[in-house]
Order: sequence, then C-alpha cells, then structure tokens
Amino acid sequence: MRHILFGPVTLIGICLSLAACAPAPTPAPAPVEKVQTDPTAEASYTQNVAQLVAMHREAAALIDDKNAEEAGVIVTKAQPQMEQVLSVPKPTLGAMQAASDLDELYGHMLLTNRHYGYARLLFQKNIARWKNWSPQTEETARRIKLAAAAMAECDRHIAE
Repeated sequence: MRHILFGPVTLIGICLSLAACAPAPTPAPAPVEKVQTDPTAEASYTQNVAQLVAMHREAAALIDDKNAEEAGVIVTKAQPQMEQVLSVPKPTLGAMQAASDLDELYGHMLLTNRHYGYARLLFQKNIARWKNWSPQTEETARRIKLAAAAMAECDRHIAE
C-alpha cells in the first residue's frame, strides 16, 4: 500500500481551493427605518382628552351639588384614561391641563376629607408638572401658584 504524503505547500493549496468554493458571505440586512408616529395626532387621543375634560366638568358639578361621593367615583374612573394620555412621549397642553384639573379637584376632595398627605402629593405633582412644562407662560405660573397654596394649606393642617 502506498501512502501519499502531502507537503505543507500542497495542504495550503488544497485549503485555499476549498475556501474559494465556499459560498460568499451574505451581507447583513439594511436596517429598517421605523416610521415614528405622533400618538397625540390620533383621533382616539383627542377623544380621550375631551372625555377627561368632560369628566372633570361633571365631577366639579357634583361637588357643587354636595355629591362628593359620586364625584369621587368619576375621578377614580378617570385615572386610567389620565395615565394613558400622559404616557405618550410629549403629551399635549390640553392633556396636561385636563390631568392637572382632575388632580386639583381630587386633591381638594382629599383635603376636605382630612387626607392631608394624599392631597399634598397631588398638589405637589401639579407643581412638578407645571414647573417642567415648556414653554412657561402666565397660565403655568398661575397653576404653580394655585398648587403651592393648596400644598401650604395641607402643610398647615398636617402640623395641627
């Protein structure tokens, strides 16, 4: 039996010829550009904000009619919707105002019921909300001032 020995040059030649027969590597797929949509431009977003405004109006009317319990139910129902409209990257001014108005109303309800700590948190949230809003306007300054006054009232009662 005869043995064939390959020298190093022959082995390199065989390896190169086998490598040349291999299929070419496939290029990586081009990155797909994601089309960014503005969720605040959707009709459902605008409807949700309008519903929040209507819920605030209804709850405020119930408070005026001395029906705080029913107003509380409405404010509680509004919470998931409020979170939804505020969860977008850049909520609209209308959404911020609707959320702020509901938090303010609920804060005053809690203040009336002597839940000073929880009320204070809602007023503090409104202060933070409007301090971080851009652009700052007379309206944002007015809202900050109202929330600060309500928070100070909570602090006075907590200290008692």
